[in-house]
Amino acid sequence: MKLIVGLGNPGIEYQFTPHNAGFLAVDRIAEDCGVTIANRRGRALTAKARFAGQEVLLAKPETFMNLSGLSVAALLRELEIGPERMAEDMVVLYDELAIPLGTIRIRERGSAGGHNGVKSISGVLGTEEWTRIRIGVGKPPLESGREVKAGGKDYLLSPFRKQELVVLDQVLDRVTKAVETILTRGAGPAMSAFNGNAG
Repeated sequence: MKLIVGLGNPGIEYQFTPHNAGFLAVDRIAEDCGVTIANRRGRALTAKARFAGQEVLLAKPETFMNLSGLSVAALLRELEIGPERMAEDMVVLYDELAIPLGTIRIRERGSAGGHNGVKSISGVLGTEEWTRIRIGVGKPPLESGREVKAGGKDYLLSPFRKQELVVLDQVLDRVTKAVETILTRGAGPAMSAFNGNAG
């Protein structure tokens, strides 16, 4: 069974904030599969589903973002996914302030870049070698090309605006297709297909 984890913070007040893009992405996959993420296991809300022809466990850690690694480690133990299988049997979806909203980036490894959820996972697992999809939530550059710095934590925990939700809706569909591609063809082909700015 493959493990697909979306990162975020539990609680209605965080539901539609940039920091919960991972939760929203996993919810979109669940919706496509006709399942509800509501079972409790491994300190997460989970749902079993059949996706891209494979058995998957969709998970949303309930530990809050900064302790995501505790839940991920518990789920990996439960599913008996060891270090040698982690890279191909787990995909983690999370928000990324460093890339603009509307963009996704797939990577097979990498540093946390200031993301506490990622820091927690790599810290608990003792490795940065795991597949992730970074969902851009940063501000798009101005017409002049100058980048706009979104105000860090305050921005990440404030609800998306209406027009941002419209963009996010399309992005969540792309994330779903990207996960499907990773499961059927591997991370390499998925990176080639999705690591650009558009469709």
